Amino acid sequence: MSDFPGVLRVGDLEVAVSVSERRKSVRLTVERDASVTAVVPPQISTTDLAKLVEAKRSWLYGKLAEKRELGEAPPEKQFVSGEGFRYLGRSYRLRIVPAGEVRLVRGRLELPEGGDAKELVGWYRRVGHPWLTRRIQPWAARMGVELAGLRVRPLGYRWGSCSRDGQVNIHWATMQLSPSLIDYVLVHELAHLKRPDHGAAFWRIVELALPDYEEYRERLRRTGDDLWLPEEGR
Repeated sequence: MSDFPGVLRVGDLEVAVSVSERRKSVRLTVERDASVTAVVPPQISTTDLAKLVEAKRSWLYGKLAEKRELGEAPPEKQFVSGEGFRYLGRSYRLRIVPAGEVRLVRGRLELPEGGDAKELVGWYRRVGHPWLTRRIQPWAARMGVELAGLRVRPLGYRWGSCSRDGQVNIHWATMQLSPSLIDYVLVHELAHLKRPDHGAAFWRIVELALPDYEEYRERLRRTGDDLWLPEEGR
């Protein structure tokens, strides 16, 4: 499988392919940017994957249409006093200050003069790590999962990922969501430490932790595309 193409073209569809030793079946996903990705087990052939994509063509077109119906991308953020940025589900106005570091003070998000997306992304990562670490630990205990650690980092258009050794990665942009939606992201990744796929057994694990997970999943789908995600933070 070392010669497997990075991008597989099936008709007018382009599928970005990555190989995972943990996969036993193919995971096809339409990402938040309307790109199509596939995570595949090592033993699958290009021919078999192309056949699967062809069989899923109607489903993929439906998902792509949903993404396009969401409308235009939100306008670019301006790094000026008064601009709004979300944190834990609430919008905070930016206040430009002469110097210092990004911080949340009395309901205002302070940004030093000349600061830009890089500084704000760094702030989300900095405050996100301790907050998410405290938040995920009770969920891990409740779900009987051994958590090796948590990292906050850019993950493209994925909310989270996990590794075989129990490490969970969460996208810094998750810190813009409400705490209840963040809980869904955390539970989802913890469930993957037990089941790497999205089969019925995986969703049973999620449901045991969050009985209303389908509601959260739908809310996340609607909310996610409105979040601030600059090129510098992807």
